[in-house]
Amino acid sequence: MSMTRESMEFDVVIVGAGPSGLSASIRLAQLGQQHNHPLNICIIDKGAEVGAHILSGAVLEPRALNELIPDWQTKNPPLHTPVTHDQFVFLTQRKSWTLPTPPQMHNQGNYIISLGQFCRFLAEQAESLGVNIFPGFAATEIIYEDNRVCGIVTGDKGLDRKGEPKPQYQPGIELRAKQVIFAEGCRGSLTQTLFVRYQLREGVDPQTYGLGIKELWEIPKEQHRAGHVMHSIGWPLDSKTYGGSFTYHLGENLLAIGFVTGLDYENPYLNPYEEFQRFKTHPSVSPLLEKGKRIAYGARSLVEGGIQSVPKLTFPGGLIIGDGAGFLNVPKIKGIHNAMKSGMIAAESLFPLLRHSTAAAECTDYPKQLKESWLWQEDLYPARNLRPALRWGLWPGLIYSAIDTYIFRGRAPWTLHHKQPDHLTLKKADTCKKLDYPKHDNTITFDLSTSVYLANVSYDENQPYHLKLKDRHGVPINVNLKEYASPETRYCPAGVYEILYNEKQEPRLQINGGNCIHCKACDIKDPTQNIVWTPSEGGSGPQYGMM
Repeated sequence: MSMTRESMEFDVVIVGAGPSGLSASIRLAQLGQQHNHPLNICIIDKGAEVGAHILSGAVLEPRALNELIPDWQTKNPPLHTPVTHDQFVFLTQRKSWTLPTPPQMHNQGNYIISLGQFCRFLAEQAESLGVNIFPGFAATEIIYEDNRVCGIVTGDKGLDRKGEPKPQYQPGIELRAKQVIFAEGCRGSLTQTLFVRYQLREGVDPQTYGLGIKELWEIPKEQHRAGHVMHSIGWPLDSKTYGGSFTYHLGENLLAIGFVTGLDYENPYLNPYEEFQRFKTHPSVSPLLEKGKRIAYGARSLVEGGIQSVPKLTFPGGLIIGDGAGFLNVPKIKGIHNAMKSGMIAAESLFPLLRHSTAAAECTDYPKQLKESWLWQEDLYPARNLRPALRWGLWPGLIYSAIDTYIFRGRAPWTLHHKQPDHLTLKKADTCKKLDYPKHDNTITFDLSTSVYLANVSYDENQPYHLKLKDRHGVPINVNLKEYASPETRYCPAGVYEILYNEKQEPRLQINGGNCIHCKACDIKDPTQNIVWTPSEGGSGPQYGMM
């Protein structure tokens, strides 16, 4: 199909309106004003509005915000719930044991927030500085010239599944720039292609991930303790599987509750969604929810590899920031401040190139400045060994973490490594125990379809499939089903994947793409990497509000 694309020129194009991309845009605009050299900056985001696809726990450490917008408290920010109490517990099936809160998890001076609301606040600050923000546009292609990134193409809107235009068809737009900043977040689709083209992951550890599933509840006033933060380890996961919960009391009578399961788990019968539902039945948790009302649901993958897994971050014409690079501090259970700081450092490194008309140069100063910053030296480096140690199991990992934290202060003269990517950790189904999960009571625990409804998923009917299979027939049945009992039907927290049988009892994989909540778990955990997540039509997918 022939088409004519509109082309627009900018100094900088930023892909993703999350905390890193928005912080980069604000800092670039600030520098432009300070040096009387205004920049033409564009941010695009695949969500229908800023924050529509944003999900996190979330507790914000305001260090980067203090640096970026020193007078933020005068601008009516959505930071209304300061943390008042930390609790760290170990759960057995019926008991709860309070443990000393590790120093990394202390939250004095931090705030419980909705990250979606916070990003909308940052977007307002960016727009007030002249930044152009275009939500509802998914970046689907990178423009290269002479092996240099010089822009991106937004996806077409209004094609049917055969690639033919519907009446509302709108062709994508070429957005060209002197520099392109990729702030796509965890497992960004274009970022993955950059890794391959420029061999950015050579010489670093494989990335490892977690899957976070979250619900937002309204609970009775007598159960609500504004500012209370609780994290748990232990039950319902076995001692070999990494993961844990978070329970945050925010706002007026709101409770953010969620569960993270490490995607390096081994048993293909494990179901992260059902582990979360089971967690909510614990005697220390269920009283919070029994008289409450669940109002939102969502899920998102988390980057957990630490500095061992951070790729090369620059290439001709662009760079990578935020969770696309992997700046989450796992033991601290925070990454927003690091994502923001990486965007700020990127902006400060890029500005001299943009100002002095050398924008075609690769921004080699960015990784240097990053490694000299508090993000690397004080936040990520001391935490580097704690996540890989937990691959030894819960108790050996906790013992090592205590030694690393309290004796070596995060400065042990060694670095532990991640040896293989998450998709290679699954064992064959015939060597593993099937897991039986309890029936949902529709008061505290719920079936998956009821949950997905609360994610406010929206897709235009008959739009092209965005979940691609490299092999549509052989691998899903002959490998995933026969060898691994179709783990995609369990690790997906939205019911996208089903095995259906015809009248001859012949199986096939059914993909319910209209359920997809963009968590990226399938792209990460599929044992043969046969599933490839690509962006759906801009503006489609989950529509998160307070998440």
